[in-house]
Amino acid sequence: MQLLRLNALASHSELPKTAVTIGNFDGVHLGHQAMIKQLKAVAEAEQLKTVVMIFEPQPLEFFKGYEAPPRISSLREKVEYLSELGVDYIAVAKFDHHFRSLSAEAFADILKDKLNAAHLVLGDDFHFGKNRQGNSEFLRDYGFKVTNLHTIALDGERVSSTRIRQTLQAGDLALAAKLLGRPYSITGRVQYGDQIGRTIDFPTINVRLNRHKPCLQGIYGVEVVCETGSLSAKVQQENPEQPGIAGYDQGSLFGAGHVGTRPAIKQTHPEWRLEVHFPDVSANLYGLLMRVTFLNYLHGEKDYPSLEALKAGIDDDVEKLLEFRRKHPTLPF
Repeated sequence: MQLLRLNALASHSELPKTAVTIGNFDGVHLGHQAMIKQLKAVAEAEQLKTVVMIFEPQPLEFFKGYEAPPRISSLREKVEYLSELGVDYIAVAKFDHHFRSLSAEAFADILKDKLNAAHLVLGDDFHFGKNRQGNSEFLRDYGFKVTNLHTIALDGERVSSTRIRQTLQAGDLALAAKLLGRPYSITGRVQYGDQIGRTIDFPTINVRLNRHKPCLQGIYGVEVVCETGSLSAKVQQENPEQPGIAGYDQGSLFGAGHVGTRPAIKQTHPEWRLEVHFPDVSANLYGLLMRVTFLNYLHGEKDYPSLEALKAGIDDDVEKLLEFRRKHPTLPF
């Protein structure tokens, strides 16, 4: 897979002839996976290379800023999932004032001149260009072959990024995993936080979210994998007497995850955090790239009247999540 910055591509493409699909691909869910499958079939039949064109930021993030819907996947995560599906190129279009102002014809020119598109695979409600003036019919008239893929449904309801956001916000991680085709996870580097957890004997890692706000909020049972090596081996190497609780994947650890804001600090746009406490672990994990997979929703955010009540609440949460791990020797979904 080759990652392309659309803005940096020459006006006249050096790419081979391509089959292109276009969208946000937030979550790279079952519907998106069906689109990629169709794209690859078209490309193979017509001896074309495959291109997935995505927008960064996502258009609603450009128009609405912090009020835009929460993100399912960061750009890094999208690229990872699309790469796993075997596409040849991922073209990232910077969605800004210039891009939003493109006419339908100017947009089509980009597909032809920069991406060397011969065939487009699009959703049946795809629109583009300023004021959404372009559609599949316009692209056919322009000269492209166009294949429209109909909606993919699960349990009689459309699979969409909106549905997945709502499912995650409701805490239904099992249904979210079905819609995504995999358990939901967030990938980010461990960064420095407030280190408040240490003062109450519940040290946490603070994982960078790489999105304006997440789809989750509350306390979760999580599995954490280090993307660059065995997390359990790293922890045991630093402190053999505190090896942590094994996760399900080899080298992973199980922990208590918290997704929420910093309520003590009043902000116009609250700062969201993903923190994970590993029971029975004492190790320096700063800078490591972690994938946090959400396996069990315990409860939403709670307000505690005192520090003692907070400590007791966290202790209870950890005990309940450890009980969940004991009751589930294999992945729950």
